[in-house]
Amino acid sequence: MELTLGFSPCPNDTFIFDALIHGKIDTEGLSFNVFFDDVETLNQKALRGELDITKLSFHAFAYVAERYALLDSGSALGFGVGPLLICKKENAERIESQLKNGSFELKTGIPGKYTTANFLLGVAYPQLTNKQEMVFSEIEDALLNDEIDLGLIIHENRFTYQAKGLHKVIDLGAYWEKFSGCAIPLGGIVVNRNLPLEVQKKVNRLVRKSVEYAFENPKSGIEFIREHAQAMEEEVMYKHIKLYVNQYSVDLGIEGRKAIDTLFDIATKNEVIPPIGKSLYVSA
Repeated sequence: MELTLGFSPCPNDTFIFDALIHGKIDTEGLSFNVFFDDVETLNQKALRGELDITKLSFHAFAYVAERYALLDSGSALGFGVGPLLICKKENAERIESQLKNGSFELKTGIPGKYTTANFLLGVAYPQLTNKQEMVFSEIEDALLNDEIDLGLIIHENRFTYQAKGLHKVIDLGAYWEKFSGCAIPLGGIVVNRNLPLEVQKKVNRLVRKSVEYAFENPKSGIEFIREHAQAMEEEVMYKHIKLYVNQYSVDLGIEGRKAIDTLFDIATKNEVIPPIGKSLYVSA
């Protein structure tokens, strides 16, 4: 049986899925037609129900939970891994003063409307309504070219912004951790509920095996990871993986599910997302 599978070209995703799509584990009769896209493109595909299995942001998941169920493996949660709100260094004093005074005028580049990063931005700075959606890798240059005042960065840009003369305004992950006491849920892997439950459970099992294989053989997928890492240095690639792939990626467990449930409860109460009538997770 062939299933469509979407994930990003970022090192954390290619690290997780290398064994699954390259036959390094027994896939129990399943094969995969793979699509590589940035997170917001994957979010949009999920909203249209295009893929059988896909990575998406937890914010987007709220809008497709009737169609997709969350796997126990493959998610990106953790402490100290959240999005950063940054600005041009020479503009920092002015911008931080404007934020303190509740300015509505600042133009903010975001990596997508349905990203968890944008959800956290809305919780921390609801006054920042002048937003421009951009590919996440273009936000730093847009700041440097004065096209935007603030930039919301994710993924490997956490490791590059300072070298480009950019300044951290706030770590929204740290903000969430202080606010909730939970790990920050960034992205998860979901499977279409229209698939037979037996297949959903098989996918759940296989993604876990793929993550476990990657941890046991961390250099096995190096060429595949490097191929999609946009000329990233190997040291940065593995920093990225270490930051986003952890015990929650193997299995959400009680604490991982608590973090996700807390995020969804707060978002629902604040009317950021619609109420959800189904269980979020693949049935046991």
